[in-house]
Amino acid sequence: MTVLLTMEVTMTAFAGITVFDGVFEDKLMPATKEMLACARKLAEVFNEKVNCILFGEGLNETPKEAVAFGADTVFVAEHPLLKDYNPDVYCIALDQITRQTAPRCIILGQTSIGADIAPRMAFKLGFDLITDCIKINFNKETESFLAVHPVYGGKIHAVFASLNSQLIATLRQKSIEPLERDDSRKGEIIPVKVDIDPALIRIKVVEKIKEETEGIRLESAPVVVSGGRGIGSKENFKHLKELAGILNGAVGGSRPASDNGWVPATSKVGLTGKIVAPNIYIAIGISGSSQHLAGCIGSKNIVAINNDPAANIFRVSRYGVVGDWKEVLPGFTEKLRELTAS
Repeated sequence: MTVLLTMEVTMTAFAGITVFDGVFEDKLMPATKEMLACARKLAEVFNEKVNCILFGEGLNETPKEAVAFGADTVFVAEHPLLKDYNPDVYCIALDQITRQTAPRCIILGQTSIGADIAPRMAFKLGFDLITDCIKINFNKETESFLAVHPVYGGKIHAVFASLNSQLIATLRQKSIEPLERDDSRKGEIIPVKVDIDPALIRIKVVEKIKEETEGIRLESAPVVVSGGRGIGSKENFKHLKELAGILNGAVGGSRPASDNGWVPATSKVGLTGKIVAPNIYIAIGISGSSQHLAGCIGSKNIVAINNDPAANIFRVSRYGVVGDWKEVLPGFTEKLRELTAS
């Protein structure tokens, strides 16, 4: 089902599609590469450039990497206060740059940072705002941006139409394939100076705690093996970790598994946890509530193992096995071990 919602009309002339991200590990984040691909497609509609704004300190080769993945112009703001994320600092700097470049559309990732500053910037700049999009287009006939946003746990894709002249949108991770890296692409890298008044910084970062992950990150994993209430205990998750290790994947869990302490809260998949879209999502002992499906419905292939033939997870899975996971999983794991070893 598709629902069309519209916002008020004001049309003026602006140009360029801008992608924004912070750089924290001296490299372009996967989400930024996906945003550049989305911006590239949108810019072709207007025959305009793709701009990329990068914040950080000591960015090194990252701006060139942004060009290789689709940016025409990269605005680089390096400042000691931009090294770590602070919403006040980021909004001050982003406000200064966007008022000079006057973009038609700003795309951020549907990440903790993007979801935090997108509403702030939309209010400051007077842009329309559409969050958690899986697709962004422009209709020339109605002169409106069209953004697809999943609602009701992904059961319905609502199409929001912004008739304003400028839009800020956040893009859900793994919803768009990044472009192939092309190091021969030519682009302009422009250092920009931002004036950050310490008196305007109301938020103080008192401590920084880095999330410790074993192996590949859940959001970046090509394969995710998730367990639910049916797994029964934290001890039983060792079988899921074994399978994930064979497939070079990551282990996730449903909300009950997280609430029971069987998996860390950072490994929870669902509406109130991580949104993942791997090539293969293996759901073991997960019933398939709408809350959980909202976090994995974008997976290319869902494989379900559940002893309840009426479990909702089978409605969205490409492959399903009805049975006790304790009987099914050992043989499944061993067969995959043989196949990957050959």
